[in-house]
Amino acid sequence: MSSARIHGEAVVNGVRLHYVESGSGPLVLLLHGFPEFWYSWREQIPKLADAGFRVIAPDMRGYNLSDKPRTRRAYFIGELVEDMAALITQTGAGKASVVGHDWGGIVAWYLAARRPDLVERLALLNSPPPPAFLREIKTREQMRKSAYALLFRLPWLPEALLGARGLAAIERLFTLEPVSAFSERDIGAYKTALSQKGALTAALNYYRAIFARENKRDMREHGRIEVPTLLIWGERDRHLVSRMADGLEEFVSDLRVERLAEATHWVHHDEPERVAALLLEHLAG
Repeated sequence: MSSARIHGEAVVNGVRLHYVESGSGPLVLLLHGFPEFWYSWREQIPKLADAGFRVIAPDMRGYNLSDKPRTRRAYFIGELVEDMAALITQTGAGKASVVGHDWGGIVAWYLAARRPDLVERLALLNSPPPPAFLREIKTREQMRKSAYALLFRLPWLPEALLGARGLAAIERLFTLEPVSAFSERDIGAYKTALSQKGALTAALNYYRAIFARENKRDMREHGRIEVPTLLIWGERDRHLVSRMADGLEEFVSDLRVERLAEATHWVHHDEPERVAALLLEHLAG
């Protein structure tokens, strides 16, 4: 029988975060990416909870039912990391294993690097270590794949383009592949979340913050990961070159890389059972 899923709220680092919680045992924090929310982990939450973990999947600041600060500075990496550090501390668990996809993986990485006292294990899903991204962003192939981020840094225009015709661009994002892992219900849930007042701007502010000089300088101080780390990589990622999963030994002391040949950037949606099994194996040590 699946563990019950409970919705809750926590005020941390000056913002109110909505989260979904399930199960009891060692804490596992699941961090979503753009443009999702806690629902990103709907397939993994019950499997982890039933296996004896306490699972918390927050809506990161700016998303869905969490607070949506209006300034770009509110989405600097230091603020995002402090949100999760404070959330772990507030649970009373002492430490958490942290799993992140896309932007959630970036936050998870910096959290593990800067607050190793709070992180037991780390798992990244199609979210490369920041130093690996900085290494590859200089290549022509990755610059082409990352062109959308340059658009996202502009004021008001990205909101207009993404929000046009009932968020049609968001639907296209989830249905680019010949066989989409997202149902109409899934896409509807994401559209509903992004349709809330301030949500689309908040999600874009994650990208705008990257180009702020102070935040850019801070993100270069990425540190080295010493906790056991799993990187799950969907090889058919349209947004990131697969080389980002190569040559990571200088950044991570204890690393295992699992490549899923047929999975895309949305690896935990494409192969939910396989991803859950890999996470359980990793989290169990």
